[in-house]
Amino acid sequence: MKVTLIRLLLVCACLACALDAPGVRARQEAERTQVEPVVSSTRRTGFDALRAFEHVRKLVEFGPRPAGSKESKRAREYIVKELKASGLKVERDEFDARTPLGKRKMANVWAELPGETRELVLVASHYDTKLFEGARFVGANDGGSSTGVLLEVARVLAASERRNHFTYRFVFFDGEESFCRDWDECGQPGSPDNTYGSRRYVERLRERGELKRVRALVLLDLVGYKDLDLGRDTTSTKWLGDLVWETARELGHGQQFTERAEEVGGDDHVPFLSAGVPALDIIQLSTYPHWHTPEDTLDKISPRSLAVVGEVVLASLPRIEERLKRKGEEGQRVKG
Repeated sequence: MKVTLIRLLLVCACLACALDAPGVRARQEAERTQVEPVVSSTRRTGFDALRAFEHVRKLVEFGPRPAGSKESKRAREYIVKELKASGLKVERDEFDARTPLGKRKMANVWAELPGETRELVLVASHYDTKLFEGARFVGANDGGSSTGVLLEVARVLAASERRNHFTYRFVFFDGEESFCRDWDECGQPGSPDNTYGSRRYVERLRERGELKRVRALVLLDLVGYKDLDLGRDTTSTKWLGDLVWETARELGHGQQFTERAEEVGGDDHVPFLSAGVPALDIIQLSTYPHWHTPEDTLDKISPRSLAVVGEVVLASLPRIEERLKRKGEEGQRVKG
């Protein structure tokens, strides 16, 4: 019995040493240092940068998450669990998508936060990762960062005492990435090899008579790089970009939300723009050196960058509401 007890104590001591290993302490210290400069500012919105970073870490731990994979399903289950933990009612739409590799089962997930009206403002991200044969692509920034920020934005808004005018939907798209190596490689007219989930979502909104209720979309994609440099997407709705970038400058984040043009060429906001919905894509593409490479790993992600984006989005949404309300009131006066 004494030998067994001694062994048990030794095991516990070894575990304690492992948990307090220099590498672990260094990582925790680095994360704390990264987030400290924005702690005071994020108190204004309640956005928890380290919580968002943990979401990204968890998604990366699942591994590559191409649409239709078991890892994608695990990521989806995690998103659903976190949304429910925030007290939100979750819906999902499972569908079969025709891809260059045959049918793939995909699913969009969303949660709704009721407002004073049934008119909708959507905040969205994609959670799938690009399929690469022979390479391990975990998409820490491309899919992971935006999903982590969106989960935290949803939690903050769900816990807020503020009653929003519009109803918010937090939408997680599947199948944003192409199955062929390049987006334009395998697409056909009217059937691109990408944006499967967002195109499906717009189609379902139209079928259910809800599309006319959607007043705006704010899309997040690649927003966690430690050297954050978010240019302005040239295809996005200008007034939305003006409002968000102005908010960022006022919050002291003008160095991260820059005025350079970002040529995205297509993303999950495009089906909404085509349907007449004002839409904004917040994305760092051309200046992210690890885009669609195996080096898009967790060490490229900064809690501070997640905090900056989360704070700007949360501070911008009430302003977007006010702008949409004014436009609605102006429309009513014209009709009158």
